[in-house]
Amino acid sequence: MNGFSQAERELIDSARVARLATADTGGRPHLVPVCFVLDGGCLYSVIDNKPKASARGLKRLRNIAANPEVALLIDHYHEDWLRLAYLLVQGRAALVESAGEYSAALDALRFKYPQYHGQELSAAANPLLRIAPTAKHYWTAVSATRP
Repeated sequence: MNGFSQAERELIDSARVARLATADTGGRPHLVPVCFVLDGGCLYSVIDNKPKASARGLKRLRNIAANPEVALLIDHYHEDWLRLAYLLVQGRAALVESAGEYSAALDALRFKYPQYHGQELSAAANPLLRIAPTAKHYWTAVSATRP
């Protein structure tokens, strides 16, 4: 897949939340909101310290272990429907194993989300997902209404 256009990058950078879709071994979909960042052509999301039963036992992580094909939907809603936009990114997800990649992605997430500055996040306790894009679809209402 080629990289992201300027308009796609602007949507990615400005969006505060995206929806991550995974599927279990039976093909049942699972959708959760996530914080995310684009860094070096991949999208990253960390399992943070909000209350959870067990970070490593989360359904999205179990699903990805069984089926790494995911979709990430990034959208912009506005009451003026001529300002609607979305980017659907399909890709392969994996847990980040490299300490250097983990550190760089976490730095990028902390830059985008100040809330992460006050959290102790570590590879041992906070898995980090990498989504390597394989396909994308970008849509805006403005481009759809042009002749």
